[in-house]
Amino acid sequence: MPKKKERLIAVSPSGKKDGSMADLIHDLVRQIPRGRVTSYGAIAAVLNIPNPRMVGRAMHTGDGTGVPAQRVVNSTGHLTGGFRDLRKKLLVKEGVAVKGDKVVDFKILFWDPAKEL
Repeated sequence: MPKKKERLIAVSPSGKKDGSMADLIHDLVRQIPRGRVTSYGAIAAVLNIPNPRMVGRAMHTGDGTGVPAQRVVNSTGHLTGGFRDLRKKLLVKEGVAVKGDKVVDFKILFWDPAKEL
């Protein structure tokens, strides 16, 4: 029988466990460097979340606390979900070229949390 993957548990610098999965997702998204992007699926994989849509849902629950949701796109580099125009504008301001709803040079700009953290 295959060994079950261990789920990461969010721990704040004080050593206390975070309150929700959304908090854990937001903490990871805050680590994406300016000018780089990652995907919902990459975040889900590194946090052992069964469905990337859960990451998308967490992006909508951001309470304006500095979560750079514009840096999270789908697996083909397209902006999806709400506020596409705003997210595109924020990415362009960071130096990311976006044509239509797609990040230009997505594979080059892709930040893989599994390798970078």
